[in-house]
Amino acid sequence: MEAALADLTVAGDSPETAIRHAVLTAWRLQRDERIRAQAEAIAADPEDQAEIRAIRHELDELRSW
Repeated sequence: MEAALADLTVAGDSPETAIRHAVLTAWRLQRDERIRAQAEAIAADPEDQAEIRAIRHELDELRSW
């Protein structure tokens, strides 16, 4: 842990800034992974895909006006 903090502060950041940055980075990675998993679930769900196709069809009809 101390070696990691030393590496994160080598550029001159304070330990507090380095820790804040690390926490935000970890949070973003977890959030992105959750979003990716949700997208994969939607892509694999036939009902969701049917709804997407129906919406696209409606939008195409509106664009043709």
